[in-house]
Amino acid sequence: MASLPTPTSPRAARTRAALLAAGFELLAERPIDAIAIDDIVARAGVAKGSFFNHFTDKPGFAKALGEAVRLRLEERVGAANADVSDPVLRLAGGMREAVRFALEERSHAIVMLRGLEAATGADHALNAGIRADIAGIIAAGLAREEAARGGVRYWLALCQVAMLDVLDRQPSAATLAPRLEDLLVLGLAGLGVPDERARSAAAWAAGGLLA
Repeated sequence: MASLPTPTSPRAARTRAALLAAGFELLAERPIDAIAIDDIVARAGVAKGSFFNHFTDKPGFAKALGEAVRLRLEERVGAANADVSDPVLRLAGGMREAVRFALEERSHAIVMLRGLEAATGADHALNAGIRADIAGIIAAGLAREEAARGGVRYWLALCQVAMLDVLDRQPSAATLAPRLEDLLVLGLAGLGVPDERARSAAAWAAGGLLA
């Protein structure tokens, strides 16, 4: 259940882009099970056969959409953390950017969370940044031993919860900041980060949400 290789011809690339754009609109409205392929091609303005030139099935289509948005989020996190070397701050900043993404790009965040199942594995390429930051925290002696086995999935779950809270409540950044700070303190402490360090990183990230 995956998308086919990315097309190289301009025409095929335009068709794939149209299908993905239609998918973003439709999946933001309802789950993939409630979307017919006919709906997708009609919204994209392409022939039905074009869908199967690019995607094997609807689950593969949903996966491609979710991973496209996740990659977009990872680019934002990477840019925000470009000058940050401390892995504790990098983890905190990553969660901050995840909730900022949910605040600013609601429909894309919904699409990502609906198609995220395939990207929750600790070894998935899209989780390389979190994996590296967890490893950095462990190497610095700031994490409990369980973090080596379950730290990536634990942090992914917390980020998803934080984003779902934004999508459900639709708070302002000012309202969200203290909730994010609390979640970060609990999350970092859960990894084993010392209390003072966890609180400092959480306050830094929450303050950045208001910047």
